[in-house]
Amino acid sequence: MTMDFPEELEGKGEEVLYCPVCQESVADPLVCGDCAAVICRRCGTPLERVDELGIG
Repeated sequence: MTMDFPEELEGKGEEVLYCPVCQESVADPLVCGDCAAVICRRCGTPLERVDELGIG
């Protein structure tokens, strides 16, 4: 399992989001217009913040 987090997002104050299904960071997530959920553009899974996972 690899964790490739875009360095341009790290350290810039922007959240790095992670998809547990695709097992990679997501730089361009989708936001649901109805419920404002942040989801993976590839598989539709709700994304998690890397700092909440303890892996970043």
